[in-house]
Amino acid sequence: MAKEKFTGVKGMNDMLPQDAALWQFVQKTAVDVLERYGYQEIRTPILENTRVFTRGVGEVTDIVEKEMYSFVDSMNGDQLTLRPECTSAVVRAVNEHNLLYGTNQRLWYCGPMFRHERPQRGRYRQFHQLGAEALGMEGPDVDAEMIVMLARIWKALGVGPVKLEMNTLGALDERQAHRDALIRYFEDHKAELDEDALRRLYTNPLRILDTKNPEMQELVNAAPRLLDFLGEKSRGFLNRLEELVSAAGIEYTINPRLVRGLDYYNHTVFEWITDKLGAQGTICGGGRYDPLVEMLGGRPAPGVGFAMGMERVIELIREVGNVPVKTQTDVYVIHHGGDTQTKALLLAEAMRDLNVRVIVHPGSGSIKSQMKKADASGADFAVFATEDELAEGAVSVKALRAYDDGRTVPFAEQTRVALADAPKAVAAALATMRA
Repeated sequence: MAKEKFTGVKGMNDMLPQDAALWQFVQKTAVDVLERYGYQEIRTPILENTRVFTRGVGEVTDIVEKEMYSFVDSMNGDQLTLRPECTSAVVRAVNEHNLLYGTNQRLWYCGPMFRHERPQRGRYRQFHQLGAEALGMEGPDVDAEMIVMLARIWKALGVGPVKLEMNTLGALDERQAHRDALIRYFEDHKAELDEDALRRLYTNPLRILDTKNPEMQELVNAAPRLLDFLGEKSRGFLNRLEELVSAAGIEYTINPRLVRGLDYYNHTVFEWITDKLGAQGTICGGGRYDPLVEMLGGRPAPGVGFAMGMERVIELIREVGNVPVKTQTDVYVIHHGGDTQTKALLLAEAMRDLNVRVIVHPGSGSIKSQMKKADASGADFAVFATEDELAEGAVSVKALRAYDDGRTVPFAEQTRVALADAPKAVAAALATMRA
C-alpha cells in the first residue's frame, strides 16, 4: 500500500528556509522606519468575533459576502472568523483595553490574514500584511506623514519607483449625495452593467467604480465623480494633504476612481502601485477611517492607517533583483569525533559568545565529507579541530570562498591559530570582511 503524501491547503503557502532572509529583511527594514516615527507593535488574535468584520468592513463588501473564513464555535456557539484584515481587529483591541484614554496611539502589526479567493500570483488565501494605525489624531498632516513614512520604507527596501495614487471619499453626507447620483446614473445604463455591478447597484454602488471589466471602463469613466460633491471642509482637507505630500517631494496622481474596498474609510484613501507585478500591482493601500472606533463600540476618535502585502512586496524585491543573501552560518567546525568533538563543541560556544554563527559537524565523517558539508552551509570559514592540532593546543582556520568585490579575506590560506585565541581571531576576521 502506497504511503499517503500530504500537501498544504491550496492558496496557503509554506515559507521555506531559503526565503526566510528576504521575509526578515522586509519586516526588519519596515519596522526600523516605523519605530523612527514612534510606532509600537500590537498583536491581535488570528480569530475574532465575526461581528468585528461585518460591522467594521461592511456587510455588503466582497470580503464579508464572499471571502471570509467563518465558522460556529462548537463549544459555545460563537460566530468566529479568521481575520481577513487587521485594522478592525486593532481597533477592537484599542477599544477593549482603553488605549485611547487620555492619549493617542501609533501602532504597527504584522501577521497572516485569510480570504477565500482564487489563488494567483501575489494573491493567496493565507497572505501576510504589515500595517500601521495612527489613532486619535485628525488632520491631513498625519495622513501625509504616513505617506512620507511609506516612501521612506520603499527607499529602504530598494523597490522604487512605485507610484502613489490618492483620492478622497469626503464626509458621510457628501458620499451619500454622490451615492444617490451614482445610482441614478447607473440605473440609466443598466443594460451595460455586468453581474457584479448589478448586484452592487443598490447596496454599494461606489464599488462599481473599481470594476476591472474592460467593457465597462468607458461607462465608469463618465460616471459622477465624488470630487464634484465635496464641500469646503473636505476640499480643504484634500488640498492640505496635497500640499504636504508635494512639499516632501513625493510625486502622486489624484485618481477619482480610487475607492478602496472597505466601508470604514472617509476622506483620504491611497494606494502604492507598481507596474512590475502584472494585474496584482497594488503593494500597499490605506486611508482615513474616522468612523471606525465608534462603529466598534468606542468613543468617537479619528484614525488613519495602511497595510502592505508582504508577498507582493517580496515579489517586487525579487523582480528588481534586490534580494539579500543570508547564509546558514559563519563558521563550520570540523573534527575527528571523540574528544575532538567535545573540544569542538566548547570552541563553538566560545565563538557564539562573540555573536558568531557556528555549526559543529554532527556525528562523524571523513574530513573530505565534512568539507563538502561546510561548503554547502555557506560558511565563510572552516575551523579544523583535528587530533594533531588540538594535541598542540591549536586549530586551523581556512576561508571557504573568495570575493570579487575587493574585500580582504583573512585566512585565505589555511592558518594555525592557538585554541585559546581562535574565537576572537575568527570574530575579528569576520568583522574585517564585513567592514
